[in-house]
Amino acid sequence: KMTQQMRDLQLAQARKPPGPSSPNAAKRLYRNLSGKFRVNYTSFDEGSLVGRGEKEKLRKSYLFQSNAALFEAVELQDLDRVQEMLKHYSPEELDLNTPNSEGLLPLDIAIMTNNAPIARALLQAGAKESPHFVSLESRSLHLSTLVREAEQRVNELMAQVVNEAPNADCSEKEKQLKAWEWRFRLYKRMKAGFEHARVPDAPSSVHLSVASSSSLQVTFWEPLSVNSAIVTKYKVEWSCSPSFSPLLGEAVIDKLKDLHFTIQGLVSGTAYHVRVAAYNMKGWGPPQASVPPFAIPSNWREYDGRAPRRRGQAEALDHLLGQVKTVHQHCICHEPCKNQPQSRKHSVSKSLKHLFHPGSKFLKTLKRGLYLTAIFYKDDNILVTHEDQIPVVEIDDTYSCLLMQDFLWLTKVSCMWDEILWLRQCVTVSQSSCSCILQTRFKMLLAISQMQGLLGIQDLGQVFFEPIKDKQGNILIVTLKEVKTNQTFESVRWVPICKLQTSRKSVSSPEEPTALDTLLISIQDKLAYHQRSSHALSPGLYLGYLKLCSAVDQIRVLVPEQLPNILCHVKIRSNPNISREEWEWLQKMASVEEPVPTEPETDRSQNPLFQELQVAIKELMTLVNIPLQEAKDFRLYSQEVLDFGDQVSFLLLLPPSDDVCTAPGQNNPYTPRSGFLTLPLQIFELGEEK
Repeated sequence: KMTQQMRDLQLAQARKPPGPSSPNAAKRLYRNLSGKFRVNYTSFDEGSLVGRGEKEKLRKSYLFQSNAALFEAVELQDLDRVQEMLKHYSPEELDLNTPNSEGLLPLDIAIMTNNAPIARALLQAGAKESPHFVSLESRSLHLSTLVREAEQRVNELMAQVVNEAPNADCSEKEKQLKAWEWRFRLYKRMKAGFEHARVPDAPSSVHLSVASSSSLQVTFWEPLSVNSAIVTKYKVEWSCSPSFSPLLGEAVIDKLKDLHFTIQGLVSGTAYHVRVAAYNMKGWGPPQASVPPFAIPSNWREYDGRAPRRRGQAEALDHLLGQVKTVHQHCICHEPCKNQPQSRKHSVSKSLKHLFHPGSKFLKTLKRGLYLTAIFYKDDNILVTHEDQIPVVEIDDTYSCLLMQDFLWLTKVSCMWDEILWLRQCVTVSQSSCSCILQTRFKMLLAISQMQGLLGIQDLGQVFFEPIKDKQGNILIVTLKEVKTNQTFESVRWVPICKLQTSRKSVSSPEEPTALDTLLISIQDKLAYHQRSSHALSPGLYLGYLKLCSAVDQIRVLVPEQLPNILCHVKIRSNPNISREEWEWLQKMASVEEPVPTEPETDRSQNPLFQELQVAIKELMTLVNIPLQEAKDFRLYSQEVLDFGDQVSFLLLLPPSDDVCTAPGQNNPYTPRSGFLTLPLQIFELGEEK
């Protein structure tokens, strides 16, 4: 007989009949499931189902099969199958936290058989322990009941097999007997695992750091002991007293994918003590105090009360742009552009179908001038015109030398594609000055409007950081945009990039390719650059290396190819916050003109930031190919921490003053290894803002 509690549980779970109870049955079920359950039940034709009720019935059937297969995989201690199911199915599809007819969850079986790998896999997937085991006594009683009932069932079946004559029914009874003998051994192993288990040891390490002026971050590691049962949750406690009396708060962590916790809502300037305890099926173990033993919530800005650099900047710029528009709203520039050449007029398409209109003004070839091309790509496909050409429009057929300032101006315009018409109208009025620069920029705006109109798209994407030039006098400005939706367009087709590259007939020699040929040859590199420039750093504190080089008309900055929107860098730690105490230490270093730390000293060995910086500087010097002994002349920028939102911050490492920016012709004995490039400073600033 089951206890009354388990009778109630069985009634509640009556909808879940027991799954196959033998290893062979489990394997058959899993093979069957892997072929059937992977078919999404929502993909069936609605007409093949008799109403919504039958569809729901089919869904529940698949859920039951997946749940039963997971139970059997855990009971058989088949880690590969468990990981495979957790990878392909969601916790809801596996019914991960619904007890079976015996009142057990998959995690219960894993921890009571002391199968740590399977238990960890289940915990990371969000598995829980059965809520019915409210005490050690209830768990022990339930396991004893399962063992007793399994033993009783084995004895009954054995007597029937011995007493009955051989027949078909007897053969079935023998199969049942083997299945129950296997289940009896499983329950005895679970009971023994529970009885021999003990409470967990304390976490092996607890690290405490300052996350902000009102929060602390606690990072901890599993207990080192291998004799106790598997830990299924942790408890974080904090107090202003080292005796933890009174206790200010606690939090239970049962999602064990990442063993860390952020304590929020603390008072800045107040010291908090923190400790962490582990839990398993035998109860809570002893707590482990943090290192350091306490921490004070703070931020480096509290050192001198400095306000965030970017506070209100975006709002101020929007307000300034609004004021400029207000001044021009009654201006003649908002009348139709009367002096616009007739050849420039075009209708604004509302879709991409005009790419294939015979009257489009996309160019096939370049004839010495300044041009604009727009690259739209999706996966390995690229958007082309009806003649399998990349969209190209002319900016100026008499412009043979693109000034860097005009190009950089265009890159800034790319931040406001929706305002091109307004900019055109305003520049039209200013043409009375007959400025060559204004004439060129007005033509750029006309070309952008033409491209937008022919494509039916306002946002042309990001301007590539340098134009393509050829020996025929052509200059090609490239914009790049990734299309991530599955949108389809009328009369428009996407062409595989490789097909476009092989099918295009070059009109130039390999020695002197045209700008269009150069674009096609290097298009994969440009797409890779575009994708990498939109990647974001993971949260943390970084050490960046600032290195500039100057030319006649621009300053360029050294960046890594894999992340061109960020300075060369290495990660110092995962916590982006610099506390007030850490910032005070950095200020003391700067005030005595102390060299960058490269060698440990006994009085600094207890300073975590010093140790982290020491490792980061060595790694960064290796990355940019600078001998470590040269680092003694480098400096940490001590005016501020560069904050990029709330999750990423930078400390800057600067070369000696004379070497921050390399002048033209100046010898630089330490050149970075491959994997770096130099961007115009204005292009880098735009990428960093995005």
